[in-house]
Amino acid sequence: MPKMIVSIDEVVIKEVQLTKERTTLGRRPYNDIVIDNLAVSGEHAVIHMGAAEVMLEDLNSTNGTYVNGKAIKKQALQNGDAIEVGKYRIKFVGDNAAETFDKTMVVQARPAAAMPSFAPAPQASAPAGLDLSGLPPATIKVLSGAAAGREVPLTKVVTTIGKPGVAVAAITKRNHHYEVKHVEGGGNPTLNGQTITAEPLPLKNGDVIELAGTQMQFVQA
Repeated sequence: MPKMIVSIDEVVIKEVQLTKERTTLGRRPYNDIVIDNLAVSGEHAVIHMGAAEVMLEDLNSTNGTYVNGKAIKKQALQNGDAIEVGKYRIKFVGDNAAETFDKTMVVQARPAAAMPSFAPAPQASAPAGLDLSGLPPATIKVLSGAAAGREVPLTKVVTTIGKPGVAVAAITKRNHHYEVKHVEGGGNPTLNGQTITAEPLPLKNGDVIELAGTQMQFVQA
């Protein structure tokens, strides 16, 4: 089944499978693919899925829709096409190729609340030069809110946490440690009370991250 992989700054935010003949994309919450960013129009684009092809159509958006760097009005999508909407990059994965990708894991919480989701970025192997053989396993434990007590293993090289459009951070594995950085939105995310910025901060066992009003603890074996 074809799908869209939404990312910002090379960090995966969400994956959406295309199951309907018409899938809408935009800033408004009633869209099938919601990107809560002012650079994205309320009704930005629509994806038409036919028997033989998948078609992307721009809905006269303010900032336009781009496929592989070129502005489009309506264009058939090919596997691997890179769609750009504002600062967001959306990779189209065709029907056959979709089966080879890892599935995104999401921790469900109250629909109306700004609770965090956890999304490991699909990645088959570690980048060249990255040796994770000696890195102890770690998890994120949710301390507050409806998901309190839930533990999420950090199994991928990059795991994003947060709520798109509110606050998103990324936890990345390095050769000898884990680190966290702010990726998107506001929300004043903190690490042990220190503001998390786009500059990575190293994590140690017991550290407390607060993001979108939810407290989480980094636990390393």
